Amino acid sequence: MAAALPEVVFLDRATLPLSLPPLAVPHRWVEYAASTEAEAAGRLATATVCISNKVPITEAVLAGAPLLKLVAVAATGYNMVDLAACRARGVTVCNVRDYAVAGVPEHALMLMLALRRQLLAYRRDVLAGEWQRAPGFCYFGAPMHDLAGSTLVLLGRGALGLATARLAEAFGMRIVWAEHRQATTVRTGYTEFAAALAQADVLSLHCPLTPATRNVIGAPELALLKSSCILINTSRGGLVDEVALLAALKAGALAGAGVDVLTEEPPRHGSPLLDDGLPNLIVTPHMAWGSQETMGRLAGQLLDNITGFLQGSPQNCIV
Repeated sequence: MAAALPEVVFLDRATLPLSLPPLAVPHRWVEYAASTEAEAAGRLATATVCISNKVPITEAVLAGAPLLKLVAVAATGYNMVDLAACRARGVTVCNVRDYAVAGVPEHALMLMLALRRQLLAYRRDVLAGEWQRAPGFCYFGAPMHDLAGSTLVLLGRGALGLATARLAEAFGMRIVWAEHRQATTVRTGYTEFAAALAQADVLSLHCPLTPATRNVIGAPELALLKSSCILINTSRGGLVDEVALLAALKAGALAGAGVDVLTEEPPRHGSPLLDDGLPNLIVTPHMAWGSQETMGRLAGQLLDNITGFLQGSPQNCIV
């Protein structure tokens, strides 16, 4: 009797809104637009491979999936997967890596440029008729600043941080790498955390969310920044204390902020950063990775991860 085909179940297909090529190995494909944690166990009852972007893969979910061999995370972050439970059950976990080295840095630079050059303020003023009423050929509103010659301080020196630094250097920015906040020694090529923040004209975050990095930028850290500094976060919402950030912006202690991420996503219960409509705050809906090209690279690597595993050559494994 022929062995049953491996079943691949995508729990939240709507998180990857583009066409996917078929896997290059025999399989049975099942997909759901979205799944709750409670629904996941039942939907994985006969699954060999689970694909999840944000659906939690917990001990309870794994208990309902006795045939599961692989959790293929359709993202880089895997904090929603119980790695210890997977390890105990012999379930491999893999993720997608370095797929957004164009999209996310470009988004970060877009936010820097928009804030330093006051794009939103000038667009607002033109729509309000300020240029039409100007006495001269141009209209001088909010003071603008160049990226060239300014100092970019980066937290996180992985693929995205390095790619952002390369783009910033092309704009003529000076790069400073901040050491970990609680580090007792400073590595070669890094600057002590507080000293780095004090230099920043732009502070950009590119580190994962862990217990050590949660609220890595809170009120004490914001107080270290120059009032002319702008903050960029295209990494994880929990890295920044949103209440403290809003207070700093309102007090004029920070020149601006551009964030692509919030602590709660989607922000069904609201967010301090969505309530005031500040002209020096730009919030985008976790879409720095969302270009067609970037999502295509993610999808390609995701399918390669699954194909490799089913062919006996697992890759990008965490567990």
